[in-house]
Amino acid sequence: MTSDSTEKQASMKANDSMAAKKELLLTKTKDIAAKLEPLMKKAFELLCILLPMLIKFGNKINVAWNKLDDNVVKAIIGFVFCFFGGMYPTVFAGVQAAEQGGRALVVASVKELAEEATRILSESKKDDDAKKIDSVKNLSTPEYTKKKTLFVLQSMNPEKVNTALQNLYKVWFAVVSVLVVQFARTIQMANSISEFLAKPADHYVRPIAEAMIPKEYEKWTPVLLRWAIKTIGISLAWTLTSIRAAFASSMQGGLMLARSGLIALRQRNITLGGIIKTHDHTKTNMDEYAAYGLTALGFLFQLYFRLSPPFPLNIVLFPFHMAEWALRYGVMKASGSYSL
Repeated sequence: MTSDSTEKQASMKANDSMAAKKELLLTKTKDIAAKLEPLMKKAFELLCILLPMLIKFGNKINVAWNKLDDNVVKAIIGFVFCFFGGMYPTVFAGVQAAEQGGRALVVASVKELAEEATRILSESKKDDDAKKIDSVKNLSTPEYTKKKTLFVLQSMNPEKVNTALQNLYKVWFAVVSVLVVQFARTIQMANSISEFLAKPADHYVRPIAEAMIPKEYEKWTPVLLRWAIKTIGISLAWTLTSIRAAFASSMQGGLMLARSGLIALRQRNITLGGIIKTHDHTKTNMDEYAAYGLTALGFLFQLYFRLSPPFPLNIVLFPFHMAEWALRYGVMKASGSYSL
């Protein structure tokens, strides 16, 4: 009986300790939310300024891109593949898959969403001006958030937005389905690495982890260990895949850049001191020589920066970085490799 009562008291203390920790976590979460609340209003105001600028900038880039001739476009694409192909392998593979599965639909849907966002922001600004900007600024953050949320819902065209989002989801699903097949070897490699590391981790790492983790949380040790092994396996598999993609894309992009670049230069009467004598690649070996050098340069560039763009390119290319990780997660999730 004494043993049972001792166990009950220990269990009650553990439950009280867990309840106290949950209460502390909730309190900290509420404190963080309260501190972030004043920033929401400023974030929305900043979005109202930045989003139209980004949309306008994107439209200008699109117009300039459409004005380029075919050889310049191929040379730019070749340069990107040559120097960045291994940094964003799933993004480039996804773009190629989207070419067959609805790239035009994505562009049209994004354009519709951008137009809708621009229209709503413009109407929001007019609404603030009509109700005097000072009275809007004096609103508390919850009141401001509620007011803007209701205004967006009232101004939005739900059918247009819903159709655009559905189109984006359809293309996303089609692209991920293609990438699952294309990166099947990577998925298999990740699973093989995880299985290979499972037994050594259980034998050597688990005792150390159990010694570090408090007794009441020991039940989490196997789960955390599996998560860690899965993460290591996936990271190694994608790193090896990125290196292979970097080498292949450097060759493909180097040859495309060399051939299209030489043709573009020759068409503009730029001969580089008489080196470029013809734009017909079947009558000269210069494009191959240039491609060899560009391939080596592109591959070494990617390896030197560890398959990650250097500063400040990493800031400019941050959206591509996010898209890369989103596609990788989608591929692994669709394949079932995230099941534990």
